[in-house]
Amino acid sequence: MLMRLALSKAPLSCQLLAKSSKLNPSLFRNYARGPVRPPRNPVIVERAPVRSQPTLKEKLMGPPSENAFSLGKGAAAGAAAVGLGALCYYGIGMGKHTSIADNAIMWPQYVKERIQSTYAFFGGSCLLTAASAAAVFRSPRLLSLASRGGFVWTLASFALVIGSGAVTRSIQYEKGLGPKHLAWAVHCALLGAMIAPLCFLGGPILTRAALYTGGIAGGLSTIATCAPNDKFLYMGGPLAIGLGVVFASSLASMWLPPTTMLGAGLASMSLYGGLILFSGFLLYDTQLLVRRAEVYPEYAYAPFDPINASMSIYMDVLNIFIRIATIMGLNHRK
Repeated sequence: MLMRLALSKAPLSCQLLAKSSKLNPSLFRNYARGPVRPPRNPVIVERAPVRSQPTLKEKLMGPPSENAFSLGKGAAAGAAAVGLGALCYYGIGMGKHTSIADNAIMWPQYVKERIQSTYAFFGGSCLLTAASAAAVFRSPRLLSLASRGGFVWTLASFALVIGSGAVTRSIQYEKGLGPKHLAWAVHCALLGAMIAPLCFLGGPILTRAALYTGGIAGGLSTIATCAPNDKFLYMGGPLAIGLGVVFASSLASMWLPPTTMLGAGLASMSLYGGLILFSGFLLYDTQLLVRRAEVYPEYAYAPFDPINASMSIYMDVLNIFIRIATIMGLNHRK
């Protein structure tokens, strides 16, 4: 009875539905419940915005990682291992060809004097540079001038040093004090003024850097002496290309500081790549010095020039010292 009463009060569509379903009670209960209405205050689930992949520019200009210099350190460690292996290999006489040390037994006296005078000027260059750097560091006015940054000042400093070196090389060498000796002293003093800001690192760091540089230079000179006399003379072309890369990295690091990923990569190239590069230059210039001392005529119109011969080795050792001191300074800050 109640079911019929409900059917009589229901709309026509409900009656037709009931007849077609053969009076299924469960169907009517579902229909009576009505459609499920949404809540008054629906909970809106916000989706997290999907971040797109950073572009190459964002990666390069982003902050560097903690291991930004790991590649450079690994390359320097590999080069050190290769150098140590070469020192052991050539030091015990496993080379197939005659070395510079073997030929030194048959050198005439004038060849020995040329090499001795070259390394005497090399030592004098180191002393003059150190004295000039100390004098500039103690003078506030000169130190502020040497520490001035900027692209124009950097180019002017490079031009001054390169120009003084070119003038020194162009003057003919004469025994005894002369114009060439004066130009050589001025050139060394200018280089000392340029590296005077390194004195801010402190005496202990600079002392250790000088000792490490002496050890590296001594080891590389030993390798060049024990190796075949023309082993490293074929490295001139690759070394020149590497010099261009390191020089460009040093200039580019002026606009891109090491606080970015790209700047850190350029700084690593300038420091560790330059350390490896000038180590190779030292091998090359050492054997080139010996070759020139051997083949230069004894009775020539112009005498053998030990100042020009020493300047290349001196610049190699100075660049190695600058990079070692800089690396030690950065590690000390950490």
